[in-house]
Amino acid sequence: MTENRFPCAPPSGICRDTVCIETNRVLDSCRDRDCYEDVRVYLSDFGNEIMERATAVRAKHAQIVWSCIGIDPIQFNRGFYAVTIRFYVKVLFEVCVGGNHSHEVEGIAAIEKRVILYGGESNVNIFKSNGLSGGFCCDPEPVCGEKNVPTAIVEAVDPVVLGSRLVEKISDCKCCCCCCERDLPESVLASMNAPLIFDDGDGRRGRYLTVSLGIFSVVRIVRPAQYLINATEYCIPEKECRPVEEDDPCKIFREMPFPIGEFCMHGTPPHTPEKGGGRCGCGS
Repeated sequence: MTENRFPCAPPSGICRDTVCIETNRVLDSCRDRDCYEDVRVYLSDFGNEIMERATAVRAKHAQIVWSCIGIDPIQFNRGFYAVTIRFYVKVLFEVCVGGNHSHEVEGIAAIEKRVILYGGESNVNIFKSNGLSGGFCCDPEPVCGEKNVPTAIVEAVDPVVLGSRLVEKISDCKCCCCCCERDLPESVLASMNAPLIFDDGDGRRGRYLTVSLGIFSVVRIVRPAQYLINATEYCIPEKECRPVEEDDPCKIFREMPFPIGEFCMHGTPPHTPEKGGGRCGCGS
């Protein structure tokens, strides 16, 4: 409702000034759409047993449950950094086992991507207080310094499942990240209902399950920076808080705006501009 917005025009007497703030500056960024074909999926002992008797399999859902990000400077190319991202994807499968019987099986797939972005140069050391040494009788806590390495930020949507299949030998797997139990974060292992089974090195394991995934992602490198901005002191809003009338829920419901956006079809292609120029979709 429009009355719930924050109308706050600074009244007379409010101080306007130029202040210095610290925030993160984006030095470089990129977007990507990556397709990973036939990624090895690690299953539990029960899942591997089901796959040995499976007649058909399909992936129903995929979700990124963890991500590890590493950033390293590029030698002989100062200011540039290699960003290595490993996604741990939890995939839910529906498996047909003879007749009309089906089972749901969960597994973990590990995929990686690597990009090179510009992160600038800085030779300063950064020291930050931790706020634990403010007591009168407390010993001061040591303030550790760290090199001013830029920060890599990754944004990614949950993967799009493109397909899944069973392979008879591991050599048929096109994208198999070599994993063992110590390579997976504890939070990834905790998200599974049963312990995962990894290769024992004897090569006697039968079928392997693979999945093909598509991921849209945005990667950026940021550094802390200081900026001068025009600022206005916080002003007290004029609107008073209105209590909720809990004794009449229907009245509250009737005052809610109709959610038109929930009934609109998502994924509609943007408007194609006519020849000769004109506006081009939203945000032009």
